[in-house]
Amino acid sequence: MPLTVSKLPFSTPRDLLRYAVSRFNRAGLSFGHGNASALDEAAYLILHTLALPLDTLEPWLDAALLDEEIDAVTALIDRRVEERVPAAYLTHEAWMHGQRFYVDERVIVPRSFIGELLEDGLAPWVSDPDGVTAVLELCTGSGCLAILAAQAFPNAEIDAVDLSEDALDVAERNVADYGLGERIALYAGDLYAPLPARRYDVIIANPPYVNDASMASLPAEYRKEPRMALAGGADGMDIVRRIVESARPFLKDDGVLVVEIGNERPYAEAAFGGLDPIWLATSAGDDAVFLIHAGDLPD
Repeated sequence: MPLTVSKLPFSTPRDLLRYAVSRFNRAGLSFGHGNASALDEAAYLILHTLALPLDTLEPWLDAALLDEEIDAVTALIDRRVEERVPAAYLTHEAWMHGQRFYVDERVIVPRSFIGELLEDGLAPWVSDPDGVTAVLELCTGSGCLAILAAQAFPNAEIDAVDLSEDALDVAERNVADYGLGERIALYAGDLYAPLPARRYDVIIANPPYVNDASMASLPAEYRKEPRMALAGGADGMDIVRRIVESARPFLKDDGVLVVEIGNERPYAEAAFGGLDPIWLATSAGDDAVFLIHAGDLPD
């Protein structure tokens, strides 16, 4: 059982940092929802709770804290350990590629290698980002990639689709936070079904792709996320197949389809090897995201 605050000899963020890292390590927590280690996650939760800059820990390490500040931090540490809740759900924020988004348990915590590709406007596969006028994001979840796409392609209108009405409520909040309501349209429905009759320069998707065997062994933190946003069937490709098979009529002749599949490259190659997808280099290597030109897709 955790000690009560009155018995904890804490007075500074340094004390709390040591305590949090020890508790996280002893509990065997899993990370990957924005932080890579117990130290990173402890620092984030402390700085967030104390309303301090998230990228500046050193100046505050030995600052004296109020009792109520210690209470607030230790309460969050307790929840992270006892409930195995991802930190992003505790703070209701996720940071992706330097930008903040609202999140809660209705959506998976944003993490996408497509986001880093959008920082360069999908170069060299998209030669003129300013010339892109229509982008589609499938399985938008919290809307983060739609927002990043709107920033990468400043002259584009973005359509974003999700099957979950709850997820779209979160996406709507993020779109409003970024002032992009006039450029991003949200659609509820199954992949391409709810869309208007139009064709896109770029289609992006970070769909459910976790295979059944991996789903069965997910750490507790990942099981807190909506199952429908993760589970991709026996080989993880159930939704991915449908995205690829139906994409061609929605792409312009020189358009591209970009799909993230995490660690499932062998399954993707088995499913789409005949299409010869292009594997894009990301910070995770060249196994997580593939691109297919419109002309190479099945009609």
